[in-house]
Amino acid sequence: MEITEKKSLHKLNTFGINCFAKYFVKIESVEDLLTLSKKEIFKKEKRLILGGGSNILLTKDFDGLVIQNDIKGWGINKENENFIELEIGAGENWHQMVTTCVNNGWGGIENLSLIPGNAGTAPMQNIGAYGVEIKETFVSLKAFEISTSTIKTFSKEECQFDYRESIFKKEKQNQYIILSIRLKLDKQPKINVKYGDIKAILNENNISTPTIKDVSQAIIKIRQKKLPDPEKIGNSGSFFKNPIISTSKLNSIKKKHPEIVYYEVSPSEMKIAAGWLIDKAGWKGKIFGNYGVHENQALVLVNYGGANGTDILNLSEKIINDIKTKFDIQLEREVNIL
Repeated sequence: MEITEKKSLHKLNTFGINCFAKYFVKIESVEDLLTLSKKEIFKKEKRLILGGGSNILLTKDFDGLVIQNDIKGWGINKENENFIELEIGAGENWHQMVTTCVNNGWGGIENLSLIPGNAGTAPMQNIGAYGVEIKETFVSLKAFEISTSTIKTFSKEECQFDYRESIFKKEKQNQYIILSIRLKLDKQPKINVKYGDIKAILNENNISTPTIKDVSQAIIKIRQKKLPDPEKIGNSGSFFKNPIISTSKLNSIKKKHPEIVYYEVSPSEMKIAAGWLIDKAGWKGKIFGNYGVHENQALVLVNYGGANGTDILNLSEKIINDIKTKFDIQLEREVNIL
């Protein structure tokens, strides 16, 4: 464990923004973190915890200590003929972990294939895609409490999961460092293909009785078609949350836009496809020098190379204001802003 100064974060965030950390350290074990927590630099400096860097937009240098959480490793905690419970280190790559589970026939997270980032950040925002959220397989997590230097276990209920939310993005923000997560997966998986895009891919391949591997591969194909590879074009995946509005408000909007894309949350609430709103407002594919809105997915803001975070933040603000003006719907950013 080595603490360095003036560290470039260019390769540590998927947007590829070239900001710098005053101090930087990578932790690879709980022991590393416990040792670090006793140092003056940990106690006195501001702290920023980085995982895979996939859900953050850097708009300035960080005047403090950036801690990259690279605690890896996973193992079986419990197992019977129906279920298996895994404990997964926070630094494990999420998609690689999904692939491992799919290859072993452990179902429940296959719909979350190819989501960028690490396992430790997955519960922070309750990642979700194609009708599945991590909370559905989540058991608990272990986290290091910064103020007391102690390790605490949070149950599913204590995490207070909501749509792209958890207690770690609200009242416990910046108070804990997640060390590991536990997931309960099904050995007799229930297949979830209710999203039309998945069904279309399966039909194209003449798959009528899909396995979890079939579902995972279909979702990978969909995401690769719609979403840019962060290795090639800087981005953080979906930049905005899908807004939830009242059914009565939706009915009002449908009078002018009957083609609006939405999903029922409850009889009184509907989730609107933010990508549809942004596309309909004319932002999809817009390029502003070296940044813009992706041509295949309006939810994704991109850095074509050399853009700064402030440019992308300002673009997001213009989109938010335009959607509010045109649809009277308030978009929220899914990405954390620094």
